[in-house]
Amino acid sequence: MRAGYLFALLFATMSLHAGEPIATVRVAFDRDGIVSTRAQGLADIAAGRAVTAEDPVRIASISKLVTAIGVMRLVEAGQLDLDADVSQWLGWRLRNPAFPDAPITLRLLLSHRAGLTDAAGYYQVPLGGLLQDVLADPRAWDPAHAPGTFFRYANLDFPLIASVMEKATGERFDQLMKRLVLRPLEIEGCFNWASCDEATAARAVVLYDEARQPVRDDNQGRRPECPVVAATDGSCDLAKWRAGDNGALFSPQGGLRISANGLAKIGRLLLGEGEVDGIRLLSPDSVRALARPQWTYAAGNGLTSEEDESGQGGSGFFCRYGLAVQTLATQREGCHDDPFGDGVARFGHSGSAYGLLSGLWVDPVAGNGVAYFVTGVPEARAGGRSAFSAIEEQLATP
Repeated sequence: MRAGYLFALLFATMSLHAGEPIATVRVAFDRDGIVSTRAQGLADIAAGRAVTAEDPVRIASISKLVTAIGVMRLVEAGQLDLDADVSQWLGWRLRNPAFPDAPITLRLLLSHRAGLTDAAGYYQVPLGGLLQDVLADPRAWDPAHAPGTFFRYANLDFPLIASVMEKATGERFDQLMKRLVLRPLEIEGCFNWASCDEATAARAVVLYDEARQPVRDDNQGRRPECPVVAATDGSCDLAKWRAGDNGALFSPQGGLRISANGLAKIGRLLLGEGEVDGIRLLSPDSVRALARPQWTYAAGNGLTSEEDESGQGGSGFFCRYGLAVQTLATQREGCHDDPFGDGVARFGHSGSAYGLLSGLWVDPVAGNGVAYFVTGVPEARAGGRSAFSAIEEQLATP
C-alpha cells in the first residue's frame, strides 16, 4: 500500500505542469450512491499530499445552496417564513432607500431579487462588527429596480440570510448548519473551520491562484488560529459573537468546507427529494421549492453574469434561478448556461473563488448527477462553448 501511495504521489507531482490545474476531483453519483470517482493532483503542494475525494475544500458559492437547505429546515419547523418581512427577525428595518415601502423577504434574498449589490462589500465585516453598517451604505442597494423586479447576483444576500437564521434560533450560523444539515447527513464539513474537527482540518485542500501561490487554507495541517475576519484590534475571541449581528462571520455565501463525496451526498439528497440513505432531511415540497425558478431571464429583468468579472461566469451564465439553485440549459436567446452541451435541464449550483471552480448538478429525470472542483485555475471563466469554462465542461461530462 505504501508503494502505491508513493507512486500516486509521484504521478501527481510530475503532472503539475504550468498552466494545468493543481487538483481536480470529479464524483459521479445516482440516487443509490457514488458510481465513479476521479481525483488527480495535489491538495497541498508544500506537503506533497495527493488530493482525494474525501478532502474538504472551500467550495465557494455552492455554499449558498447548502445554506438554503438549512433555511428550508427552519421553514418546515415554523421558525422562518419565506414570504415575511425579515425585519421582524433582524430587529431593525431593512429597506432599499429608493423603495422604502417594499419589504425584503427570504424568498427575495435567496433568489437574488432583493435589490442588493456587492458594491459596499459583504465578507469583510470583522468579529464584533455589525452587518447593519454595510446595509447603511447606499452602494449596497440598487436604486433603479424595486425588490422582486430584477435579478442581480449578490453575495451580500447570504450574510443577511445567516443573520436572520441566527436571530430566529439564537445559534451561531456555523453550529446551526452543523445541526441542521451536516451532522444529520454524516458529512464532515464546516463553515470557516471553527466547527470542524482537527482530523478534517488536517486534510484541507489548499487553494492556489493560477500562479500557484496559496491564497486560502494553507494551514499546515491545522485549523487556522482565527477562522473568521478578526476584530478591529486584531483579536479573535469568538465569545464576542452575538446572534444576528454579523451573518458574514462564517461566510454563508462561500465558506463551506466540504469534500467532493460530501457534495455528492447533497446532490443525492436533491435527487431523493429530501431523503438520502434512509435519512429524511426535507419534504419533497421543500426540495421542489428550492429548485423551482423564481426568475427566468428576459430582456431587462436581470443580469446574466456576476458584476465582478472574476466571479460567476460571463454573459448568459445565469438564466434561471430558484432559491439558491441554478437551472441549466435555458433555451432562450442570450443564454449560454449549458456546460453539458446536451440541452438537459439540470439544477444545482456553481462556484468560483480563489483559483477554484466547482459545480454540483443533478438530472432529476435520469436520476444522476456530478460534483466536481478544480484548483489553481484562472477565476475568469474562459475557453468553453458555453459561459462556463472549458475545464468545467470537461468535468461536467464523463
